[in-house]
Amino acid sequence: MSDAIQSRYEFVYLFDVENGNPNGDPDAGNMPRIDPETSHGLITDVCLKRKVRNFVEIAGTAGQLPETEGKKFHIYVQEKAILNRQHAMAYEACRLKSDAKKLPKKEEDARRVTAWMCSNFFDVRTFGAVMTTDVNCGQVRGPVQMNFARSIDPIVPLEISITRMAVTTEAEAEKQQGDNRTMGRKHIVPYALYRAEGFVSAPLADKTGFTDADLGLLWQALLVMFDHDRSAARGKMSARNLFVFKHQSALGNAPAQKLFDLVKVERSGDPAAPPRSFADYKVTLEQAAVPSGVELQVKL
Repeated sequence: MSDAIQSRYEFVYLFDVENGNPNGDPDAGNMPRIDPETSHGLITDVCLKRKVRNFVEIAGTAGQLPETEGKKFHIYVQEKAILNRQHAMAYEACRLKSDAKKLPKKEEDARRVTAWMCSNFFDVRTFGAVMTTDVNCGQVRGPVQMNFARSIDPIVPLEISITRMAVTTEAEAEKQQGDNRTMGRKHIVPYALYRAEGFVSAPLADKTGFTDADLGLLWQALLVMFDHDRSAARGKMSARNLFVFKHQSALGNAPAQKLFDLVKVERSGDPAAPPRSFADYKVTLEQAAVPSGVELQVKL
């Protein structure tokens, strides 16, 4: 697709949490995710993509999305969505009859259905999607991928007891003789700085129609999405740095790992004291070592 981005990108994203649970593990009582061998905190790529999706949906409701011809910014994976209904919209728009679990027999029709999903859903053309359900719209490899975020230092999650000055049922009230209290618990990380690394593929962007406007919206989401994702459980989460490496060519001008190694995060002050703020870290960037053919963009 001619309007797709023409360059490969990599990025390093730093963000932190204070007195919150950035990504609870449902298999561990919703405790913050942790690497059991190193005690470093983990946040899944799925969690970060969810926040990007939520921001794009909010921006669309507020009428703040970029104006692009022929591209829409609907979100495919929404809360409580029924995905087959999303797929059926593609068949209706392309004036095709859906056959359970099968793409249209004609290759051209199959491409039209998948292309419609990419054009209309921001997260499909950005992150990709497996749409081979009962109403088959094919499978898309997304140009944007992110690794799990990992905390710079080991974390020690805390379990905090909390009290609600109310009960749910009359039976509970009678049992407590009118005291009417409900005890509960919440899990928090006192402080942690997380690092995530990501990739943007120009060849895959060409297949999904991921444009410069889409890329700009992605950067905007990473910068401000935590400001629209507040909750009592997540505490204070903030984006701290976003370093973007833009290659001159679609295939790239340097290995991704060499670019990631240029961004270093180290402790400042007393290394024996537990970190409790972003000021406890020093972020350095070896700009002089950026390879030829790669442009550094500091977004935050």
